[in-house]
Amino acid sequence: MVGLATAWFLQEAGVEVTVLDREGVAAGASWGNAGWLTPGLATPLPEPAVLKYGVRAVLSPSSPVYVPPTASPRLLSFLTRFARNSTAGRWKTAMESLVPINRQALTAFDFLAKAGVEAQTYEAKSFLAAYRTEAERSVLLEEIEHIHAAGQGIEFEPISGDDAREIEPSLSDQIGAAIRLHGQRFINPGDYVRMLADSVIARGGQIISGVVVKDIVDEIRGVRLITGDGETDPFDAVVMATGAWLGDLARRFGVKTVVQAGRGYSFSVPIAHVPAGPVYFPAQRIACTPLGDRLRVAGMMEFRKPDAKLDPRRIDAIVEAARPLLRDADLDARTFEWVGPRPCTPDGLPLIGATASPRVFAAGGHGMWGITLGPITGQLLAETITTGRSPRELAPFNPLR
Repeated sequence: MVGLATAWFLQEAGVEVTVLDREGVAAGASWGNAGWLTPGLATPLPEPAVLKYGVRAVLSPSSPVYVPPTASPRLLSFLTRFARNSTAGRWKTAMESLVPINRQALTAFDFLAKAGVEAQTYEAKSFLAAYRTEAERSVLLEEIEHIHAAGQGIEFEPISGDDAREIEPSLSDQIGAAIRLHGQRFINPGDYVRMLADSVIARGGQIISGVVVKDIVDEIRGVRLITGDGETDPFDAVVMATGAWLGDLARRFGVKTVVQAGRGYSFSVPIAHVPAGPVYFPAQRIACTPLGDRLRVAGMMEFRKPDAKLDPRRIDAIVEAARPLLRDADLDARTFEWVGPRPCTPDGLPLIGATASPRVFAAGGHGMWGITLGPITGQLLAETITTGRSPRELAPFNPLR
């Protein structure tokens, strides 16, 4: 999403673009995620609640946040920095940094639609965060207060479990409290990203799949990319939008921030009543999204290598957590079991802008919000590249910070 949005907005400014893709369009984290367009909830991943988990919890295969016992020194370094940023004060500072870009997120999607990108965004007729008890619900209510205090608006109303079931019959009797969120949207992320790619191609862009970029060489005559098949001709500029692999290429250009894969899992199931919008179970960290006649169920934050194999224990953990909360969902008839690497940074802020080379740019590290913030990232970065002036909204996301 981030790379193609940047390519599209560069084309809007008259730039010729070539996209080199590791596997294929929407093959990675842009495919199997929940597809939420929820700038009101786009908050820094390092938060005070993370510190409450403790070592025993994060080492459990069934924990919503999982760290393998054999964590590498690099991962341990990332987690140490992540923990240092999980304080109330640092969360507030990071949240205030995200507010200006969050406010423009949906406008960027609207711009793409008006300009002919045929992919659809769906208004969430209902968006429910559901809980077993009112005590569980108080955590998100408190977080919303902090979001408002940081300057970001989000409309909501606390409702009872009965009211939640009246809105969404797919919720089980175990739901005793909920929060209804207003003004949110969602997409089918795989379809959206493929259609965005189609638009890039229709506007004269070239997309080359199956190419792994191993190195970037910045020299007088331009920027060359070293791939498994050799090297490219020089480009005027290069944007690294490589998700969880961003740090591998960016390090030689002065980017010291570690980008760690926070892997998420998902699958799709049939359900008797397909919800009219997303359903969120915050206590279990499970996100559900209606996609056609099925429900996509997503969850987990697994800190592991981005290309590690799918671990069926993570799927089982999501199933067992979701089973008592959903009504008439056939969780044993799963299809499209998937894992994808979200690109996470220790401070919860993305890396967007020029590196130590004025011709090499970074665009990534959005954590869980690459879909929501992908188009506005592309729009603002394209402005930076074509004018030489970085919009003030990008100042907190300096890749060299």
